[in-house]
Amino acid sequence: MKKVIIAGANSFVASHFVHKLLSQDYHVVALVRGSSEASAVDRMQEALEDTTLDPVQDSGTLTVIDYTLLAPNFSLSEETIASIFEGHLDYYHFAASLKFDFRSKEEIFDTNINGLKNALNIFQKYASEKGRFFFISTAYSCGVYSDVFEEKFYPEADISQFRNYYEQSKRLAENALQEFMAEYPINAHVIRLSQVVGNSRSGVTRTSYGIFDFAKRVHALAQQYPNQKIRIHADPDATQNLISIDTVIADLMEVVATDEVPVIMNFVANHPMSNRQIIRSISDLTSVELVPEKDIQKEDMNELERMVLAGMAFTGNYIDTDIDFDTRQRDKVISPLHREVNESSVFAMLAYYLDNITEKSAVKSQQ
Repeated sequence: MKKVIIAGANSFVASHFVHKLLSQDYHVVALVRGSSEASAVDRMQEALEDTTLDPVQDSGTLTVIDYTLLAPNFSLSEETIASIFEGHLDYYHFAASLKFDFRSKEEIFDTNINGLKNALNIFQKYASEKGRFFFISTAYSCGVYSDVFEEKFYPEADISQFRNYYEQSKRLAENALQEFMAEYPINAHVIRLSQVVGNSRSGVTRTSYGIFDFAKRVHALAQQYPNQKIRIHADPDATQNLISIDTVIADLMEVVATDEVPVIMNFVANHPMSNRQIIRSISDLTSVELVPEKDIQKEDMNELERMVLAGMAFTGNYIDTDIDFDTRQRDKVISPLHREVNESSVFAMLAYYLDNITEKSAVKSQQ
């Protein structure tokens, strides 16, 4: 039975990955940080149940370990850490800070860069030469980039070349991995994920990032100000690269099963979705009409439009993106077919997500 170690295993994509691995008889070691409110085991179980919406039933073996990302040996004993990295294994580094603001720069860099460096040192010390290390990065480590973003390492750049510190931290982390590979003979890889959304078949959506966070804010305003026409600062023809969670998990499972894989792979949709399509779906699901305008200025907005703008602190950075991603390395391992989400599947995801918000609000009001 192959062992798969996953750091940050209770996160959105990672928990779906854990669930799929367990259904196919893998031994999963889930590295999860416990908290004062819940143990690592409880947090992992909650994430798995949230992933499946049912109690977990599997044929694989799950070992949950409470760890500290930045501590020597993950704050584990020598005996424990050695046993974790013993045998035929893959290590997937999902652990990350998803914050992006200036005030969180130190935390972002510490988690996303120093956390990776610590994991690399531990892996190099304890894993055998057959072990493989996979760093889960972001396709948006490209930053503000107008050429084709290839599956290769790129030089470090100033924050002015990125939309936020999260993007920059991932670029710096990729380069830290490259430097480590040059010094030590480890089998390491980078997987860059684009914007991961809900399930393309069922519509079930258990993430609140990106377009879903924006939809939630619009939904809340629509409750207070129904039947309004709201102009938003967005280029209707710009695009978002959306990839469904089921596609990502299928890709990751293909990687686990393939012995030789490229060093860097861009896990992206081959064809992005326009802002116009996404905004139309959100409008259809709420009682407001959103009108994207590329050149609208804040001083020309009414009070309601400014309220929407204020809620776009993160999503507003991506209103004019149209990035071309190279996938030739990925395509050596994974089929390029049937990777896209369409407007109807995104509509179903948004509908599920907003319905879930409404149900939670109703339950909360009754308590």
